[in-house]
Amino acid sequence: MDRYEKSCITLELPAVLEMLAAEAGSETAKERCRALSPAKQRGEVLRRLDETSEAKGMMVLRGSPSFSGCKDVRGQLARADMSGILNTRELLDIAALLQCARQVKAYGEGERADSGALSAMFRSLSANRYLEERITTAIVGEDEIADAASAELSDIRRKLRVANAKVREALQKIISSPSYSKALQEPIITTRSDRYVVPVKADHKAAVPGLVHDISASGATVFVEPMGAVKANNEIRELRAKERQEIERILAELSAECASFRESIERDFLLLVDLDVIFAKAKLSYRMDADAPAISERELNLKRARHPLLPKDSAVPIDVRLGGEFDTLVITGPNTGGKTVSIKTMGLLSAMALCGLHIPAADGSCVPVFDRILADIGDEQSIEQSLSFSAHMTNIVGILDDCGERSLLLFDELGAGTDPVEGAALAIAIIERARSLGAVIAATTHYAELKVYATTEKGVQNASCEFDVDSLRPTYRLLIGIPGKSNAFAISRRLGLPEDIINDAKNRVNAESASMEEVLEKLEYQRQMLEKDKLETARKLREAEENAKQSAKLKAELSVRFEKADEKTRREAQRILDDARRQAEAVFEELDRIRKLEAKNKDHQEVNEARAALRRSMNASEEALAEQFDAPAEEQRTSARPVRAGDTVLIRSMNVKATVLSVAPDRTLQLQAGIMKVNAREDEVLLLEEAKTEVRSVAERSAAALRSASVPSSVDLRGLMSDEAVLMMERYLDSAVMAKLQQVTIIHGKGTGALRQAVQAALKRNRAVKSFRNGTFGEGEMGVTVVELR
Repeated sequence: MDRYEKSCITLELPAVLEMLAAEAGSETAKERCRALSPAKQRGEVLRRLDETSEAKGMMVLRGSPSFSGCKDVRGQLARADMSGILNTRELLDIAALLQCARQVKAYGEGERADSGALSAMFRSLSANRYLEERITTAIVGEDEIADAASAELSDIRRKLRVANAKVREALQKIISSPSYSKALQEPIITTRSDRYVVPVKADHKAAVPGLVHDISASGATVFVEPMGAVKANNEIRELRAKERQEIERILAELSAECASFRESIERDFLLLVDLDVIFAKAKLSYRMDADAPAISERELNLKRARHPLLPKDSAVPIDVRLGGEFDTLVITGPNTGGKTVSIKTMGLLSAMALCGLHIPAADGSCVPVFDRILADIGDEQSIEQSLSFSAHMTNIVGILDDCGERSLLLFDELGAGTDPVEGAALAIAIIERARSLGAVIAATTHYAELKVYATTEKGVQNASCEFDVDSLRPTYRLLIGIPGKSNAFAISRRLGLPEDIINDAKNRVNAESASMEEVLEKLEYQRQMLEKDKLETARKLREAEENAKQSAKLKAELSVRFEKADEKTRREAQRILDDARRQAEAVFEELDRIRKLEAKNKDHQEVNEARAALRRSMNASEEALAEQFDAPAEEQRTSARPVRAGDTVLIRSMNVKATVLSVAPDRTLQLQAGIMKVNAREDEVLLLEEAKTEVRSVAERSAAALRSASVPSSVDLRGLMSDEAVLMMERYLDSAVMAKLQQVTIIHGKGTGALRQAVQAALKRNRAVKSFRNGTFGEGEMGVTVVELR
């Protein structure tokens, strides 16, 4: 194992690959996931990431394909190729693989089938449906061959069924015969050595002539094959032997066919494994809420990056960049503050991207192609790595030997474990040597000398892990450009250390270090103030944007609502006019029909004048409605009266309805429009009361015209009480007389006849009735009364 592989283990890449393996469907794909290693060529990295992104996109549209039938059958195919005979389980595994290939190929044939990184892989699947169906038709289950596997097998099994029926029939006669009832232990048919026998009492075995095949454990029962069944049992045994030979021949034939397609089946298997791994990467991307990073030339830029092994909800995301403006990042801060997790996140996410995995970072993140990621990070559970200076230095020596221009070096507590002055000097020298080799470096430290070095040296940048002194807890936020401040005095004071001891300790700190701490303290205070102002500004900006969105949404909703109301009013008024016109036309047709039927020659001038008057009324209503909707624009109209508090007005400039809250002495109006309160002059609004009145008057006139336009020639009183029916009939007769109808029909139904009697009694008393009679055949017979009016 080389140093690169050891570093990947230190960065916990195998744990991520184990998560990836859990998403794969086949065992071979799981093994491939665990063995995945970072690529070193830019083209290979891009290809891997493109495949993962395309698979993730396909899953959005079509879900994930199933790879459950993808089993490694290369060993079985090799044996079949050497004329070996495969058993039913092995043949079914090959059929399952072929079915999986067919289904995955069909999954890949879709709207994006002719483009993308995976299209060639889907097209390369052969999907041998002939062989798949050949196997599944012949083999019903792991221990059963279907009768349809061959004509010969079907014939043999048919004969077997006939022979079995014969022998069972012969034995049934024996166990049913009264002469054998005393000799039989039980009246049943059973088998011994694949031959049908009957259980006979041991002391009566002579009563049943035949061959003894078995004796019970107690010796009380012998299992006898009667002589009459021997021939039939022999025939069954011969047929079973033929059946076994035919099954063996069928399996050999199927095995030979599999061997003939060995190359295409193995190619399908390898393609399915590749696709299984790719879709496992896409599933892991969904699970981690990850995204594909861009591939840069040298800069590592991670935005809101999370360590993939930490809980997604509790992990604090970090922003980190390296390799652009600066090639070295020196991270300082308190213990357990997140320094080690930060550099592990940088290394692990870089390795994941090179493996073709999406990383848990925000859009806009980018990762370069490193040929080596080398880490010296102490393991708290390893005394050798954590406490031994020589162990760290041995590892660092090897890292410096292996690193090059495209290497990422990660050092945890560089120079620790020895004298602080010498350790700091050694750490700076190691960083300078790595920089001279072209490597990109991230190192954590507690040494103040490295803070000064990062502040003064070009291409080296400070960073720190934020610490909340008030709560004595780290926030785990990584701050680029700000060196970490030693919080020893502040933490000690918060924990209760006497002030005189703290002051004595401050006096013992040399002036240069004290000045450095004061500068860092001021910088930290200024940074916190700027951060607070930034957050407040962002909050107000979000509120303003939200208010603007709400206002725009309200305006759009009001506009749509007005348009719908206007269109609805138009449709309703037009419907009323259309109905009135249709009813009027019906009246005119009825009048024409009556005129033709009149026996006397009357002067119809009066009827014609009524018809013309009705049509003029309808035309006038329609013209009034047109004038209502074709009126000048709202901004050209004026209010019918002065606006008062509580009125509903239209704001002309916004085309929005509003309620008047108050009217100032200078006639300035305070309005409420949705969630907004606005002020406007009286000439900037329109009182909406008149429009409603006009529409209402048109509707009322139309309704009145509709009511007076037509009187039907019959009235239906069915379902009413007698007194209600008589009252309704009287009103109807009045209308019919006014409409000058000569004959009408009263529909009262047959029933018990009570309603008919009440109706006809009322007709006798009505002076407008000339005569009445029961209906004839075709008119309703006893269910109606035909009335002639005077």
